[in-house]
Amino acid sequence: MDKIKIIHDVTGHTLSVWLDDPSKEHMCEETTDEVVLMKDSTGRVIGFEVLHYKPVSEEAGLAVETVVRS
Repeated sequence: MDKIKIIHDVTGHTLSVWLDDPSKEHMCEETTDEVVLMKDSTGRVIGFEVLHYKPVSEEAGLAVETVVRS
């Protein structure tokens, strides 16, 4: 199973989600919804970053749900 890496930068107010190895990042593209797409050298999306991310409350933290289908 592939690993997904999630990084919440509290200082920079961003939430980054990597779907592949971050070292493969070749270019970034910002969308109109303040989301940055990270792409590899072939243009395949390997991650995304949500700008201006803040959790609803400090106590709530970041909840992640995993669904596995076979």
